[in-house]
Amino acid sequence: MTKLIGLTGGIGSGKTTLANYIASKGIPVYIADMEAKKLLEKPKVVAELIASFGETIKDENGISKEKLSKLVFDFPEKLKQLNAIIHPKVAKHFKKWLSSNQNHPIVVKEAAILFESGAYKDCDIIITIIAPEKIRIQRVIERDKTSEELVKSRIKNQWSDEQKMALSTYVVLNENLIEAKKHIDEILVEIIES
Repeated sequence: MTKLIGLTGGIGSGKTTLANYIASKGIPVYIADMEAKKLLEKPKVVAELIASFGETIKDENGISKEKLSKLVFDFPEKLKQLNAIIHPKVAKHFKKWLSSNQNHPIVVKEAAILFESGAYKDCDIIITIIAPEKIRIQRVIERDKTSEELVKSRIKNQWSDEQKMALSTYVVLNENLIEAKKHIDEILVEIIES
């Protein structure tokens, strides 16, 4: 029976970097945020988003992730509305992916809002990646070329590390990537051997 590992962490914690590290070991990894971004290119989803949020979320390439983020992260109701459009579609896609990977002893689902969406309830094991907020903010500013203010508003809309840690099987501190990878290796050995 395939074990489903949920991998999560706040924005800028390094969860995707560590998810890619796990994938490099031949373990199937589903990156939910990547699938959500792909949905923003589908004409049906674009039409649904424009109907909900208006033409202002568009740019010359279609839906502007930046404009959409600015619009929803300051308004919890709008964020709920966006999640109601995107998350059922990601969940459906994940189900298909999971059934096509049933021949592996473990698979990983990486998701920023694993807890907030309730998807953690389907996981056998949960690994939460944490890092000091200052480091997280710096990583996101560098990665997304965004403002500290926008990063802080996104952090505010996610569960705190303490909330996540309380429901996690394992917690990995990612201040130093080499140490974090070593910790991930130890966890994987433990999971595979159990």
